[in-house]
Amino acid sequence: MTTLRDLAELVRAPAALTVPGDALAGAAAAGWPAGRRTALLPLASVSLYWAGMALNDWADRDLDAVERPERPIPSGRVAPRTALTLASGLTAAGVGLAAAGGGPRAAGVAAVLAGAVWAYDLSAKSGPVSTAVMASTRGLDVLLGASAGGAAGLRRAALPAGLLLVHTAGVTALSRGEVHGTSASVARGATSVTAAVAALVPLLASGRAGGAPTGPRGTPWLAALVATGASAAYGSSVGRAQARAVNDPTAPTARAATVAGIRGMVPLQCGLLAAAGETGAAVALGAATYATRSVLRKGSPT
Repeated sequence: MTTLRDLAELVRAPAALTVPGDALAGAAAAGWPAGRRTALLPLASVSLYWAGMALNDWADRDLDAVERPERPIPSGRVAPRTALTLASGLTAAGVGLAAAGGGPRAAGVAAVLAGAVWAYDLSAKSGPVSTAVMASTRGLDVLLGASAGGAAGLRRAALPAGLLLVHTAGVTALSRGEVHGTSASVARGATSVTAAVAALVPLLASGRAGGAPTGPRGTPWLAALVATGASAAYGSSVGRAQARAVNDPTAPTARAATVAGIRGMVPLQCGLLAAAGETGAAVALGAATYATRSVLRKGSPT
């Protein structure tokens, strides 16, 4: 009999803690165009994330039976039909929550995001196209938070979306080696991407410190300070794990670097929130994630 714990493992429930900051970063960059309804957009993101995880295991059930037989579907704890039904229901819920939180534009972005998730899960997960599709899901997730602001909001969120997109591309490329190992060149490329992203976040904040508009909950110098600290934490935690994979590109090291890359999205999101002038939101997100760090460490986020 399938239990709630089995379903939570199927969707990698704790890993969803790395998701809400995407939409929040986009909303902050766009000036919170959805107002209080913005709170529904991270929920939409989580629903689509869980849908993608359930669909991933449904699509990979035959491969997992060989490589990862302990997963819920190959172990017999979750039926394939249950996983597919759950993925479909969570997808519909995600688009519906987006519509409620940001109106038709948000629903449209969520539908495109859902399409990217399904395209990735149902295609061969190898090669640059697959990596680009996976990376696009995080970029679209940021844009989801800004979508209620129309074209202007999307433009203002383009840089944060781009930074999370390229970070995800590096993590995804490295994740290909979780089972059979990666290569030093792939790990080196991911490390370079992390270093570049970590350097760019403070530059976004420094523009505000130099006189550009800032959010209502932070002064420009404080925003720059928090953004710099968050990007340093991101670069340190993710970059060190990836650097180890350069010297030791075996499967366990690649897997550890992938996990660090997924968890490192939170300090990156905090940096982007601070760069948008929302120091309070950045600190709150970081504090909430720190308080729930034991939950985030449960299970595999990959």
